[in-house]
Amino acid sequence: MGRDGRFRGLATNRHKEAHEIFEYALSSVDPREAVVDASNTLNLSSRPTYSIAIGKAARSMTLGLEDVLGERLTATLISAGSHPLPNEASLASARAAFALVDRANAEQANVIFLISGGGSAMIEWPVDDEISLADLRAANQALVTCGARIAEMNAVRRAFSAVKGGKLAARAPRAQLFTLIVSDTNPGDEASVASGPTLPVPSNAPKAREVVDQYHLESVLPKSILKAIHETPEPREQLSGWHQVILDNQTALEAAARKAEQLGFDVDIAQDICEQPIELGCELLLSRLNNNSCLISGGEFSCPVRGDGRGGRNLETVLRCAMRLEKESHTTVVLSAGTDGIDGNSPAAGAIADTTTIERARRRGLDPQSFLARSDAYTFFDKLDSLILTGPTGTNVRDLRIVLKSV
Repeated sequence: MGRDGRFRGLATNRHKEAHEIFEYALSSVDPREAVVDASNTLNLSSRPTYSIAIGKAARSMTLGLEDVLGERLTATLISAGSHPLPNEASLASARAAFALVDRANAEQANVIFLISGGGSAMIEWPVDDEISLADLRAANQALVTCGARIAEMNAVRRAFSAVKGGKLAARAPRAQLFTLIVSDTNPGDEASVASGPTLPVPSNAPKAREVVDQYHLESVLPKSILKAIHETPEPREQLSGWHQVILDNQTALEAAARKAEQLGFDVDIAQDICEQPIELGCELLLSRLNNNSCLISGGEFSCPVRGDGRGGRNLETVLRCAMRLEKESHTTVVLSAGTDGIDGNSPAAGAIADTTTIERARRRGLDPQSFLARSDAYTFFDKLDSLILTGPTGTNVRDLRIVLKSV
């Protein structure tokens, strides 16, 4: 990278440093290690112990629990559905989870729920028999592409799900329930992780009908889904149990900051640059940056899909920032990537760009605006060999954005 850029040496160094910061932060959010630490504090009864793992970190979290409990675990279940849209395996995971929770309730057993982001699609069952799998997929597709925040999407999902909003845990009022969470939501909003299958709905949660109106979803949601939204009371499950967030975006941000400081940067963690509309978020990232500094932010920008290209909010963030940097005389490097290793409908975690990216693209006949217009940032950065490719990471604590600047 940077082979034909006018800041070749400096850009190469800054690219390497941005990669190092991201990789260090990613290593700090290992779900297996976090579950080991947390499991040692669980006050389990002598009755059977079951675990149900849901989300992108399900397998890693289960391994951590097995490291600690070993043969004391009576049975484990790992959700096997797809993401971002549910499939037949998502329904099968729900059936298996219902059976295991019902068994635990009859035995007054221990149930340890291991919850992580991505679980909204990976385990699902409709609240009404009229809702088909095709309806569930269409509803989720509409939600993930409309630009809504995660709390707003989850408000709608809870209305048509028999799993979300505490409904899974509500099946076991006689069991002893524990929930360990790898969070991909804002601090204090752990009930939104995987749409909160084991936690009560917060009193300040958005209303499903209001979200439908705000994002004009009435015309795109299936009729069976709309019926459930209009007829299902807002969920307010009364639940017992204990829960703990063991990893979150803040964990990654603080680790990234430590690494950046080790590399000699003055670091600013921009906590307030988190869930803005993507165009505003990119503007804030670049306007906040000081000379010889590192700006770090996390969360998830809202990013409506406008075309049929490949990509997600991280890839688009980097493309938008690169376009803003085209006229700059100094060198700025921008890296944005998802800690789960997957951005939108692409196989990349994100991308990296600098002040020379758009110039290099134009020399290759690439028009950045056309890629942006069709939501195809993945193809743009693939052609420039500027993708962040990690593969699925087994964790999920939202996105990480790293901006480095040199005079």
